[in-house]
Amino acid sequence: MSFNIHADYDGKITKKDLQKVYLRSIPMEHSWNYERMMHSGYCFAMLPILKKLYPKREDYIEAMQRHMELYNVTMYISTLPLGISAAMEEKNAEDPNFDTSSINSVKTAFMGPLSGIGDALYHGTLRIIAMGIGVSLAMKGNVLGPILFWLIFNIPNFGVRYLLTFLGYKLGIESLDKLEKSGIMDKVMQAASILGLVVTGAMTAENVYFSIPIKFGIGSDATTVQKILDGIVPGIGPLVLFGICYYIFKKKKCNPIVMMLILMALGVVGAFFGFLA
Repeated sequence: MSFNIHADYDGKITKKDLQKVYLRSIPMEHSWNYERMMHSGYCFAMLPILKKLYPKREDYIEAMQRHMELYNVTMYISTLPLGISAAMEEKNAEDPNFDTSSINSVKTAFMGPLSGIGDALYHGTLRIIAMGIGVSLAMKGNVLGPILFWLIFNIPNFGVRYLLTFLGYKLGIESLDKLEKSGIMDKVMQAASILGLVVTGAMTAENVYFSIPIKFGIGSDATTVQKILDGIVPGIGPLVLFGICYYIFKKKKCNPIVMMLILMALGVVGAFFGFLA
C-alpha cells in the first residue's frame, strides 16, 4: 500500500480535517476516567469529522454516541484508530446500508494489540532511553538534561502521531474499498465484531480478579473454595462477578461510580473478615 500524506483526498474528508483530528488527539488522556477511560477524548478528536459528515442533527448525535463507548489505547498512537474511524464514518455517510456497529468493533479489535505495541515502544523503550540520557546529564548539573529528555521523547511522539493520523485514514479507505469490491465486507465486519468481543472478554479475565480463601478440611488435606472453583472452570469467579455487574448496569441502570464504590467496600469487608482475598 503506497502512503503519501500529500496525496489528493477524493472524499469529503480533507487533509486539513485530519490535521484537526491530530491536534485534538493531543489532550486525549486529560479526560481519562475509570468509567469509560478515554471515550470523551476520542469523541472530542472525532468532532471535526463528524460535524462535516453529518449535517443532520440526529445523525450527528448518533455518531457522537458511537464514539462515547469505552475505549482505551496508548495515547501516542491513538491517531491510527482515529484515522480508521474517520474513514469508516465517511463510508457510512456515503452508504446507507453500512453497518455502523462495525465502527466500534474495529476500534475494539485494535485496542489490545495497539496498546501492547504502544506501551512497549513508548513506555518500555523510548521513555527509558530519554530518561537515561536526561537524568545522567541533569545529575551533573547540565541544563541540557531535561531539554534532551523532552526532545528525545516528544519528537518521535508528535511526529509518529501526526503520520499515523493519515496512515490510519488511508488504510481505512483502501481497505474498505477493496473489501467492498471483493464482496466479503459482511464477513470481515462479522469477524471484526467477534474479535472485538474476544478482546473485551480477555480484558475482563485480565483485570477482574479475586479469590475465596475459605478452607474445607484439616491440615494438609484442607482445600479452599477457590481451588474447587478453579477445578471446575478456571476464572469462573471473575466471570460471575462480571455477569452480575453487567446485569445491574443493563437492568437497574446503576451508576458506574456507585458500582465501583460498592465493589471497593465489598473488597475491604471481604478481606477484613477473610472470605475474600
